[in-house]
Amino acid sequence: MFELRKVSVSYGSHRAVGDVSMDVFQRNITALIGPSGCGKSTLLRCLNRMNDLVPSARVDGEVIYHGENLYGPRVDPVQVRKVIGMVFQKPNPFPKSIYDNVAFGPRTMGIKQNMDDIVEEALRGAALWDEVKDKLTSNGLSLSGGQQQRLCIARAIAVKPEVVLMDEPCSALDPIATLKIEDLIRQLKDEYTIVIVTHNMQQAARVSDMTAFFSVRTSEGKRTGELVEYDDTEKIFSTPADRRTEDYISGRFG
Repeated sequence: MFELRKVSVSYGSHRAVGDVSMDVFQRNITALIGPSGCGKSTLLRCLNRMNDLVPSARVDGEVIYHGENLYGPRVDPVQVRKVIGMVFQKPNPFPKSIYDNVAFGPRTMGIKQNMDDIVEEALRGAALWDEVKDKLTSNGLSLSGGQQQRLCIARAIAVKPEVVLMDEPCSALDPIATLKIEDLIRQLKDEYTIVIVTHNMQQAARVSDMTAFFSVRTSEGKRTGELVEYDDTEKIFSTPADRRTEDYISGRFG
């Protein structure tokens, strides 16, 4: 789905993550793991050009999507975000009804017909329909934290993206809500390509097909994130090729 070729991201003169080359496979769950400050979330935001919204950010290298560089001169970042959705670390429903939260994206795209069906399908896809079908006019902020995050996932998939990016989607949730989100992520793989940033090693091992481990390289007092190892999740967690990966997974650093 994606081919990353020597991708680097800088904020002003500081290089946050450097020279990342990796492929992201269609309808797989790819986990990005590593210590804080290693560039996981920064790299994730490259995949739908969210870093464009940061004035000092600069992206070098190529992010190839369906054969086209997402950073090419003819590419509209707004169109990119329509097919590559994002779910953020903290649930962020709009201060609107549950229905209007889910309908927001399709309405923005000019879709007017069959909105009830679109909303229901998205809520079912996010495993939330049975819990909210009788209170669609209630404010989305009235839901529990886990329900709010599933509402945000429903909002993301209502526009039928091809890819869903998730930046630590369970970090603000309790263990029960976390397990529901993890179950949902595994179900969504049947229809979407998913890339998830997580600090939870067990979560990465449970839900992902592929895992990329990032670490931090320090040079002249400056810290830059780097991709250490990328492979099948089972191999990363059982027989990693790099000692740094083994040390991080086993808790010896990070």
